[in-house]
Amino acid sequence: MSARSAINKEIFTPHDERMLAAVQVKRRTKKKIPFLATGGQGDYTTFICLSVTNKKPAQVSITKVKQFEGSSSFVRRSQWTLDQLRQVNGIDPNRDCPEFDLTFENAFDQWVAGSSGDKCMFVQVLHNTCQRHSADRKPEFVNCQSKLLGGNSILHSAADSVTSAVQKASQALNERGERLGRVEEKTGDMMNSAQQFADTAHKSPHHC
Repeated sequence: MSARSAINKEIFTPHDERMLAAVQVKRRTKKKIPFLATGGQGDYTTFICLSVTNKKPAQVSITKVKQFEGSSSFVRRSQWTLDQLRQVNGIDPNRDCPEFDLTFENAFDQWVAGSSGDKCMFVQVLHNTCQRHSADRKPEFVNCQSKLLGGNSILHSAADSVTSAVQKASQALNERGERLGRVEEKTGDMMNSAQQFADTAHKSPHHC
């Protein structure tokens, strides 16, 4: 079971929620936390998760989930509602990059994802979710590539590529069918010609 599937099963399913997206992250700038405040729990892996309740009206949350070294379970840490999200900063609108910032009413975090692809997918799902579920005040998306905020998004690119491949294959089959049809016509014409030649030869008087 993948980490994302495990997080959904452990953290969200028991609360009648489902996870929409998750991205593994690390801080770009470490927070200054007193040594005693860490509790000596050691290293950990952090995930930022986007989830929605199954009950109507749907409530969307952004949750920080951690998995501590040596443990197979996940722990829910900070959580914010979508209405508390003020800004998503994609850092660079001109290229793929793994960095992004999240600004809430009472918090500001600078993250770097495991890959630019993971970050892009999370930001795109977050943007689409904000368009559907945000109330009067939608969060601001700044320094984000247009492909993350537009209609023709990477979420649909896979489907588009499959559709394109099917269309190309269909076109190739049609063209092949037309070629086969032309071959069959020519074959038929040759057979008719041969039959006519045979009939003519059969009717002709035999010479000794």
